[in-house]
Amino acid sequence: MEKLQDHKKDQFKIEKKEDKSMSSMIPTPHNTAEYGKIAKKVLMPGDPLRAKFIAETYLDNAECVNSVRNIYAFTGTYKGKEVTVMGSGMGMPSIGIYSYELYNFYDVDSIIRIGSAGALQDYVNVMDVVIAMGACTDSNFANQYCLPGTFAPIASYELVARAVEVASQQGTPVHVGNVVSSDVFYSDNHTTADSWRKMGVLCAEMECAGLYMNAARAGKKALGILTISDHMYRDEAIDAAARQTSFHKMMEIALEL
Repeated sequence: MEKLQDHKKDQFKIEKKEDKSMSSMIPTPHNTAEYGKIAKKVLMPGDPLRAKFIAETYLDNAECVNSVRNIYAFTGTYKGKEVTVMGSGMGMPSIGIYSYELYNFYDVDSIIRIGSAGALQDYVNVMDVVIAMGACTDSNFANQYCLPGTFAPIASYELVARAVEVASQQGTPVHVGNVVSSDVFYSDNHTTADSWRKMGVLCAEMECAGLYMNAARAGKKALGILTISDHMYRDEAIDAAARQTSFHKMMEIALEL
């Protein structure tokens, strides 16, 4: 019994030491927000200007708490509840850094990616909303965990279920299923899209899988809500300006979670 108690004391000391080392990382090289200035819930669009748009359009008393590398973060309230909106940049290496720091250094509970994606299926149309239940990937992001197999990055079921419920209440039809998070935007392999399409993957984007893996490792929650900005099998797309400001249905679902 004494040995067990000593083990628990030692473990407590280790945990306290780790907590102290984590808090000493605030601010980080990528985020100058003070601890406590980031809400427990963070919405992450890829485009920092979309974060600014959301803050100005939806949040009350929004304060810019980070602007390092122009990755803006704004904390304010939505219907009386505190929320932070912060850009993630493009790709898993970028969202990997910001989401890791938010989960592990700023003690964020949930991150909701709100981004654009390219449709792979004929029944998924431009401006449709996709809730990413799972995220396939061609990335080596999971190699760091030294797993004896292939990890399947998935969203928080609680957030998926709530997002579907909110979308239904708002009258917004959504597609729920698998997406693919790719490391490559301009692929030299022109059959890549066909391969994911035949497996029923709804759309392609570049961040969800990395976010979901960081959330899993930290024991936190994550979800990707995506708006289709272009179709990979039809000549349909919206321009960059519209991407920045017109994804209101996706934003409103995320804000209500």
